[in-house]
Amino acid sequence: EDPAKVEGGCAASGQSAVKSKTLAGPAALEAWTAMTNVIRDAFDSYQQKIPLKLKVIDAYLLYTFLTGVVQFLYVLIVGRFPFNSFLAGFISNVGSFVLTVSLRMHTNPENKSNWPAESTQRAFADWLFANLVLHLAVLNFLG
Repeated sequence: EDPAKVEGGCAASGQSAVKSKTLAGPAALEAWTAMTNVIRDAFDSYQQKIPLKLKVIDAYLLYTFLTGVVQFLYVLIVGRFPFNSFLAGFISNVGSFVLTVSLRMHTNPENKSNWPAESTQRAFADWLFANLVLHLAVLNFLG
């Protein structure tokens, strides 16, 4: 056979034929099955090992993260006017996220050895106070 026809015309142009290494057929199905099994195992482990209190905090973290993403996408699509409002809202989201991560670390039973003298109630009170200060600063930034 003509090499130009076999390699899709690459031989005639002096280029070498490069075969694509994509997963297809049984290999793709096997990779997909393995990935779904890993995700399912991680989710099952999360459901069994994480206390309800931490799951509620994780749900709030997800909400705060998604709200920040929506605000950022809104600014990209619509525009930055009024910029102070965007900054105040975005700083509020980022600050709330960071403070909530700290609360999750303090209330996680596995981290109890890091803060032996601090109770869960104290961590929550600190979180409330820090959020109050954060949002007062955000309101002040709005003008």
